[in-house]
Amino acid sequence: MINKRLLIKHLLAHNDENSFYDKKRKIDITHKEGKAKFLKHICALSNSNPKNNSFIVIGVDDEDNNIIGVDFFDDSKIQNLINAYLTNPPIVQYENIPFPHLTGDKVVGLVTIRSMDGLTSLRKNIWKYYGGSVFFRDGSMSMPKVFDIKIKDVNSKIVEAIENNAQNNIEHTLNGVFDFMNNRKDYNAQYKVFKEYFVVCWAGQKKKVKDDVFFSRVDIELINEQVRLFFSTLDEVSISLNDDSFKIVEYVSLGLQNMHNYYPLEETLIKFENNANYNIETKLLFEPPQFDRKVLHHIYNANNAVLEKLKKGLSLSKREEIDLKNLPATYLICYFNLFHDALDKLNESKPYLKKHSEEYYNLYKETLRILRKVKYS
Repeated sequence: MINKRLLIKHLLAHNDENSFYDKKRKIDITHKEGKAKFLKHICALSNSNPKNNSFIVIGVDDEDNNIIGVDFFDDSKIQNLINAYLTNPPIVQYENIPFPHLTGDKVVGLVTIRSMDGLTSLRKNIWKYYGGSVFFRDGSMSMPKVFDIKIKDVNSKIVEAIENNAQNNIEHTLNGVFDFMNNRKDYNAQYKVFKEYFVVCWAGQKKKVKDDVFFSRVDIELINEQVRLFFSTLDEVSISLNDDSFKIVEYVSLGLQNMHNYYPLEETLIKFENNANYNIETKLLFEPPQFDRKVLHHIYNANNAVLEKLKKGLSLSKREEIDLKNLPATYLICYFNLFHDALDKLNESKPYLKKHSEEYYNLYKETLRILRKVKYS
């Protein structure tokens, strides 16, 4: 089993970006330009490495390889995005890898790309790239090329050596458990060994509602691979486990005018096998709440008025400040209730929320995460 933290260290130590490895400070697939560039790199790495894995490391400074980290990104539907836009799509996995020196809310993103037989190309137009375009890696660049030669396999031995040197061992596992238990002891840190091999650690602030137990500020890691499986400072989560599996059900709080309910968003089931393998299954549970359209029209117009005041740099009243805090979630509710322009308004609010308050910007990012999960399911 590969220790993903070690794998990232070996990749960063392997000179610079090349035909099997790319690094990014961050990615943004919420807008067409960022989505198109991400798909271009996936396509190029897949075509340039037909016989081995390729990697994108996210959260690294381009100039000096300094690991700065990015926000936890739990888009389990990223394969759906790949399948929608690429012909002969590769198998793509996005994982969140914690590093000791990063703050608790930051990780390094690791994208692993496994090519399928045949050429990968864009299925349809996106941003400035045309459907049918084919990309390859040319050194550290992803470039469009005419495919007229057989792809040469030049990286398999190098990638195999890097992966072999990143194999996990008992020392890494024990250190990982101790680190987690010490760092998260303020939130009821626990661990369990599955199938005498896999170690899962988790922590969260416990809350009992009637007969049900929920956790907030949840952190869950598969220690063997140094992969953070789940992290949230906002949501409520239920956790259940037996000797063979670990299940997480995530809930989100949505509502209007201080009347909020918890709605199940997604179920993640990790199944552990006797042959030292495991698989992760995710199932979207979310059913968007529906509200009275007259009430939504009033809230939508109030949101637009607050957004206009922010654009002009005007101060907000106490009531408008409350509306601003709720703005990302209420725009999302409006969008789910067929206010199609609400999504454009939500995207428009990003720089103003970021400038106004870190708390409000985090609520904006949480809203986008919900939208992303629903959109690509």
